[in-house]
Amino acid sequence: MAQWKDKAEFKEQVRQLAAKMNIKIKSLAMRPMKNKWASCSTDGNLNFNIQLLELDKESGMYVIVHELLHFNIPNHGKLWQSMMTAYLGDYEKTEKKLKQIAKEELISKP
Repeated sequence: MAQWKDKAEFKEQVRQLAAKMNIKIKSLAMRPMKNKWASCSTDGNLNFNIQLLELDKESGMYVIVHELLHFNIPNHGKLWQSMMTAYLGDYEKTEKKLKQIAKEELISKP
């Protein structure tokens, strides 16, 4: 599977999807995060774990769409699940993969 070239490519994908979803982003950053893949605030701030650049684009797209949807849907209920399916199709497979990677990362850290 294809990987991200760099931060610029990842951020451009975030901006394109945000525009498509009619979501205004105030700030967009990539930084080390110990316990999550990303976070967003109601003010329009988005932070993504820099480790996403080491993963395939499918995993990154899952995290991007996941966070952008939270600007309009604050939970993981049926509406959020429907929208994830609409944007990504079988997103549950990627979700499981990311959970496994996170679990392995937490186990391997001293």
